Amino acid sequence: MTRPTVVFSHGQESGPWGTKIRSMAECVRGLGCRAESIDYQGIADPTARVAKLVDACDALEVPLVLVGSSMGGHVATAAAAEVGAAGLFVLAPAYYMPGYEDLTPPPPAIPIEIVHGWHDDVVPVENSIRYARACAATLHIVDGDHRLTANIGEINALLERFIVNIEGARHG
Repeated sequence: MTRPTVVFSHGQESGPWGTKIRSMAECVRGLGCRAESIDYQGIADPTARVAKLVDACDALEVPLVLVGSSMGGHVATAAAAEVGAAGLFVLAPAYYMPGYEDLTPPPPAIPIEIVHGWHDDVVPVENSIRYARACAATLHIVDGDHRLTANIGEINALLERFIVNIEGARHG
């Protein structure tokens, strides 16, 4: 059985191996998954980030699980259908941002889980509620802020369960 390759997409102001991604990567490696993280530093345009993610995924073994935080959540969502991802796990995704509402990608027809903090002052939690409602995604609202660093233990547990469920659905 081939374990998923988990591909991380970081947010606007962070990097490919920040604290959250390192912790989540360690978690998925513990499941026997390969962990990759795309470096978008210096690329402000979300469309260019999506193109970079799609190109990077071409060289990776499937199945793929895309994980993204903030703008990385938007990017992972936009690329998911094109790369044939088996699942999408996003943290405080930048959906329905003022002035960019039309850029919010349509939900791919795959399992989607969203984690968002009640105290997010960058991306309103209501944006994730709206998106999750529209596509019946699983939504976890936690006692956290936009960075969600204080919630990493909970996030890792949710991510681990998500991957196990994805694998079960593929082999069930």
